Amino acid sequence: MRFGPAGYPSEGKTPEGSLRYTKERGLDALEVEFVRGARISPERAREVGAAAKELDIRLSCHAPYFISFNSDDPETREKSVGWVMDTVRAAHGLGAYIIVIHAASYGKSPGTALESVISGLSRCKDKMDDEGIKDVTLGVETMGKKGQFGTLEEIARVMDGVDGVRPVLDVAHVHARGVGCLRTREDMGRLVGEFFPLCGDIAHFHISCIKYGDRGEISHLPLSSKDPDMQMLADVLADSEQDCTFICESPLIAEDAVVFRDMFPRYKMD
Repeated sequence: MRFGPAGYPSEGKTPEGSLRYTKERGLDALEVEFVRGARISPERAREVGAAAKELDIRLSCHAPYFISFNSDDPETREKSVGWVMDTVRAAHGLGAYIIVIHAASYGKSPGTALESVISGLSRCKDKMDDEGIKDVTLGVETMGKKGQFGTLEEIARVMDGVDGVRPVLDVAHVHARGVGCLRTREDMGRLVGEFFPLCGDIAHFHISCIKYGDRGEISHLPLSSKDPDMQMLADVLADSEQDCTFICESPLIAEDAVVFRDMFPRYKMD
């Protein structure tokens, strides 16, 4: 199991400095946040990727928030393919194993969302094949708002239509979408039991706590809020042999990554 922050911790000043800071905290994963666009040169990606490899930090990347394969605007759907591919190329250069995608909103056409996501990601996968990029997984994130595409069931149906797609389980998003559905260890165990058969070699998690309302997610919260209580997830996974990456999206990206790691007795550092 690996643990790390969503983004470069500000204490590091530079990407390489942030990677060193991450390692000094006893963490060994980091998600590069390309949420406003994957703007990094191939040369710079290779430099940062080499630094991560030297420090044994597992990298992933988050694609831009403005991707929407089910947009009413054909231009946005077309640009979404480009935004995914920009992130794929950056991830390939960095040596990151997965990119995380917010695939779509239901918008005015909820009935077309599944077909639109499959179509968009199929085009991305074809481009990846044409470019010989085989080391990057397309990760579709479970989403926290009821108006967004992204339940585990929906993602499983995308996987049936597109090779190379896996789910990214944002536990807080599932909790928010279900208006506080993860209340017990049994609730968490059922969620993990649904996720693991779909996750592939590495289970990619986003962790945090969350503020929510009737429509789902409002904002991410520190782990100290215990809504949901992430200790339940650690308890469910205490004896698991599944390879996992846990990326902390709380407002305390590095501090809470350490807090969550220390919920596992076998990974707690003195």
